[in-house]
Amino acid sequence: MKLSSLKKSSSLDKLTKAIEETQKPRYAKDDDRFWQPDVDKAGNGFAIVRLLDAPEVDGEDGLPWVQSFNHGFQGPGGWYIENCPTTIGGKCPACEHNSTLWNSGIEANKDIVRKQKRRLTYVANILVVSDKNRPENEGQVFLWKFGKKIFDKIQEKLAPEFEDETAMNPFDFWKGANLKIKIRQVEGFRNYDKSEFDLPSAIAETDKEIEEIWKSAHSLQQFVQPDQFKTFDELSERLNRVLGAGGAARATAPVIEDDVAPWDEPKSEEPKATAETTELSENEDDLAFFDKLAQE
Repeated sequence: MKLSSLKKSSSLDKLTKAIEETQKPRYAKDDDRFWQPDVDKAGNGFAIVRLLDAPEVDGEDGLPWVQSFNHGFQGPGGWYIENCPTTIGGKCPACEHNSTLWNSGIEANKDIVRKQKRRLTYVANILVVSDKNRPENEGQVFLWKFGKKIFDKIQEKLAPEFEDETAMNPFDFWKGANLKIKIRQVEGFRNYDKSEFDLPSAIAETDKEIEEIWKSAHSLQQFVQPDQFKTFDELSERLNRVLGAGGAARATAPVIEDDVAPWDEPKSEEPKATAETTELSENEDDLAFFDKLAQE
């Protein structure tokens, strides 16, 4: 697609539909394509970024983000930090095990599920507008991995809840808006609740500059390809080692407490839960926590 065609088109409807669908990977630990905001000693941080439209790369599906699930928890046999194959419609032994525990009716098992559930993350391209801690990043295009709280803010712009609010596509190069990332330390964890979008504005002064930014974007679909996920048998073997040898022992295996904030309660207490019903609300700080674990 040419930039002139992109400028004339409106992808708001397409993105709104994608948001609706999201409601019903394994990343290289030293990948310099990724950016994350820094915080000071008090745990506070501030940066401004601009979300970019879908990259002009063969094989992309036209959406400016990809989403994936992963697991990260500790058991008697060590840490289980793996991409969840449900991301690409596959079967996941950890999700199946969680469903068994949840349906046992034992409250202690439900507590284990809350620690072992799959977590949702997103990846998008961004232009770093302001990064005072690392000014060399300003004006550069990076990949950014973020969680549900930031995605909810994107969703609020794409599909406003109230009729007096106007829908806005934050990814639009001309009519989108910068995202002001505001990080606070709340009860020992990073909190992004005060992050907000600025007023709409063009990402650059000329279409030539915009095209240069657009062509600098990275492929997103690479992170949800089958080779990013281990096989069911490989994951089962790892899960058994982490939780202990089979059967009932696995169902009641103790999980060592980590420093992740508590999960929200499930929305329903249906007698037959599935892997999807054990997916609870995301805590933004889990991303930094499990990135750290993966590097240790």
